[in-house]
Amino acid sequence: MEMVLKKILIVDDDDQLRKSFEKLLKEEGYLVNLAASGEAGLESLKKEIPDLVILDVKLPGMNGIDTLKAIQKIDNHLQVIIMTAFGTTDTAIEATKLGAFEYIIKPFDIPEMLSVIERALDTSRFIRTPVCLNVNTENDAAETIIGQSPSMREVYKSIGRVSSTNATVLIRGESGTGKELVARAIYQYSLRTNKPFQVINCVAIPETLLESELFGYEKGAFTGAAFRRIGKIEQAQNGTVFLDEIGDMPISIQGKILRLLQEKSIERLGGRETIPVDVRLIAATNRNLEEAIEEKSFREDIYYRLKVVTIWLPPLRERKEDIPALVEYILGRKSREMGIVNPGISNDALKSLVNHPWPGNVRELSNTLQQILIFNQGAPIGEEDIQKAIGEKLSEERLHHEKGNETLWQWVHQELTNGGQTKTFNEYVDHFCKILITETLNLTGGNRSKAAKLLGLSRPTLHSKIEKYQLSLKTEVDSASD
Repeated sequence: MEMVLKKILIVDDDDQLRKSFEKLLKEEGYLVNLAASGEAGLESLKKEIPDLVILDVKLPGMNGIDTLKAIQKIDNHLQVIIMTAFGTTDTAIEATKLGAFEYIIKPFDIPEMLSVIERALDTSRFIRTPVCLNVNTENDAAETIIGQSPSMREVYKSIGRVSSTNATVLIRGESGTGKELVARAIYQYSLRTNKPFQVINCVAIPETLLESELFGYEKGAFTGAAFRRIGKIEQAQNGTVFLDEIGDMPISIQGKILRLLQEKSIERLGGRETIPVDVRLIAATNRNLEEAIEEKSFREDIYYRLKVVTIWLPPLRERKEDIPALVEYILGRKSREMGIVNPGISNDALKSLVNHPWPGNVRELSNTLQQILIFNQGAPIGEEDIQKAIGEKLSEERLHHEKGNETLWQWVHQELTNGGQTKTFNEYVDHFCKILITETLNLTGGNRSKAAKLLGLSRPTLHSKIEKYQLSLKTEVDSASD
């Protein structure tokens, strides 16, 4: 199977750091290029544009700030992470205002750096991968929203109408329906497409960090705030901010987002200065916000501010007529990515796909077809292949539901009957999450990359949950090399 590895350029004059970084990132599955100066880094960029640049501020000859400006002239969508020592934080803040994705203080924590790298690469993909609307293209550099059903035609119309405006957009739909693709299409077709762009996943970042991530903070704002940090909203000045899973944003932070929408201004944590910001807000959620308002977990005033324009994405079960075109597109794209010939699919197999309810929507359909392609090894896809793939999923779900874990069921029953009213729903969820993550890390020998893949989480999400539950395991999870 062919995999397109992400390319990272490291620009730093410290030979030892470059070599250590190269070893670390190669072990994480990245392709790495090295440059000892800003000039050498720019020469490398002229030969090949990477997915990410990690740039030191203090360099011989051309300094980091001038190198950043030159990089932006070559490709203003290229994400740059700035590295700096404590004595140069003002310079790092300047770099952030100029458009750097993030700045990291040396010496840095390796898991934190890997988390920032992954988020920067996600943003790079979001910005740079073209999104096409219902065009079955063989351009692997593009992603396509597929469907000609009446509900999908309404989605295309909404994207076309709202993209050229500055209106706030709320994208709603179940998990796996393609909300991120719609957000990317709005951004790429907007008047701000060449301006800064910031993606914030409100679930992936712990509540204790989310506020500072969004709004930044002043030196001394809290213990450990040794310098000023510019937040993602301020970094996106004149550009766009995408708040994914906004329905799960803590209610304590929602008020500050409301102020941003109403007054076009923010305040950093620990600061009194009102900072005017001009950003366009796109938000997405799979939650029922009306129920959340009744439960007092989502503010009604921010709800009405967000839904200036609402785009509803239909679940796949409500647009079954689109499934044949989706299957054709997914098989073509996945086959090219895997370096195999598209094996095709029988009519009976296609009928089985159309009749399946797909609770995980397009994402589940895509994963199912990829699984079949892997195990079929190029053989045409028949109905038995579909039934086997779907049947395995149903069997796993049924077994889990019917048999389950008797000890777990007994614990739940005991908790609920013996004073369970003293605990909140989230406390129960946290209890299960802690057990699940601990067991997964034990199974993978503490390897966070493998654990994240096994759980279907991104590395930043897993890292944040490890921090949240204060897990300290006698495994590699505590090692610097991860």
